[in-house]
Amino acid sequence: MLTLEDRISARVKAVDFRAWRDRVTAIGGCAAPIRLSGAFQLQDLNGGVIEHIGGDVMVPCGNRRESVCPACSDRYAADAYHLMHAGLAGGSKGVPADVSEKPRVFATLTAPSFGPVHNRPITTTGKVRPCTGCGEWHHGDDPRIGGAVDAGTYDYTGAVLWQAHAGKLWHRFTIALRRKLAGAAGLKVSEFKHHARLSYAKVAEYQRRGLVHFHAVVRVDGPDGPDGPHDPTPAWATAEVLGDCIKAAARSVGIDTTRPDGSALRLVWGEQVDTKGIRGSQVEDDSGEISEARLAGYVAKYATKGTGARDTADRPIRSQLDIDVLHISEHHRRMVQTAWDLGGLADFEELNLRKWAHMLGFRGHFLTKSKHYSTTFRAIREERRTFRTLEMFERLQLDPAAVVVVNDWQYAGSGYDNDAERELAAGIAERVRAQRLRKYAQEGGPHHVRAA
Repeated sequence: MLTLEDRISARVKAVDFRAWRDRVTAIGGCAAPIRLSGAFQLQDLNGGVIEHIGGDVMVPCGNRRESVCPACSDRYAADAYHLMHAGLAGGSKGVPADVSEKPRVFATLTAPSFGPVHNRPITTTGKVRPCTGCGEWHHGDDPRIGGAVDAGTYDYTGAVLWQAHAGKLWHRFTIALRRKLAGAAGLKVSEFKHHARLSYAKVAEYQRRGLVHFHAVVRVDGPDGPDGPHDPTPAWATAEVLGDCIKAAARSVGIDTTRPDGSALRLVWGEQVDTKGIRGSQVEDDSGEISEARLAGYVAKYATKGTGARDTADRPIRSQLDIDVLHISEHHRRMVQTAWDLGGLADFEELNLRKWAHMLGFRGHFLTKSKHYSTTFRAIREERRTFRTLEMFERLQLDPAAVVVVNDWQYAGSGYDNDAERELAAGIAERVRAQRLRKYAQEGGPHHVRAA
């Protein structure tokens, strides 16, 4: 029987290898490409065929998780960076340049405690302290970190239900924040939109204990309307006022629900609510303010991080057998199991928890924003497609206004044919990523967003 090395060698020696390699390189070494069969034509305005290209093509899978597809994760991270940075620095993608002068705060809202978990406290001087839960000294890679100290008393039901309602809790927080800002300005809530508008972008990140917390860029724009980002922010709205209102709003909201036994459960934010000012420079300063470029890079990293391969599944759970064979910690298995069990109860049917058991009950999007914060993922991707299309027209010396593009493609499969191709594609992905890193290092680009 041939070894993997033999199969790789045979694939490299195949007559079609160079063509295959070029196709995989064109999609950045995507780990699970979508294969399409068909053709596209370039026609003149009278229907005459200028160019016809047919056959089989590969397109990227588009998965944002680094643990599933590093190549597509890089692309998503780059898009997330530009989306976040446009709303922070302005001057591009329809956002005015003076947006960086508006009051802006980087806020972190966390989940409450549902029981003691193993941790590894580190002092401001970098000294490791013993675990506050068990008293032991944990190594940084200790799989117990984040897990319940006592699984028998840990509130897994409360944790999963909090997770399932986290998106709704955020929505209530934004409503409360507008009210707090209106109060700080001496305005009625109904008058707030005529004086200012709240813009934000947030990203969810999983903690080691399996619960999400939200990192958000919050900005106060001018009056609600088409020119909000362009209008000056009222003088009463400062970063200090915004930070104070964020903390007050987080403390004031909650969601009332019930447990499976009918007892009441109040879902609130954790006690730790952190706020930092944002400034337009390259490094974090001693006062804790954080720069626009660095912050956009952080958000891009969080948006692709997911929960990590060791914490939970990368794909939806289909049956109890899927849970039984997961290679994860017992703490996270208990969370998956709890979400699966709750999802089978009629009282929690609307939460659709079985669909989200692999996400430990979290049902929200990882990166969301208000309408006027900045551009959209769709606009960024359409801009990229337009750029590539114009490149093709220039290469063929064609006038875009005089050409019609006709596509006809059908789904032909997913992934690669065998493990040898998967290994070769992974190597191509690493090479493409290394090339991007070198390019960004030379150009001074956002190298902190991995190879985005």
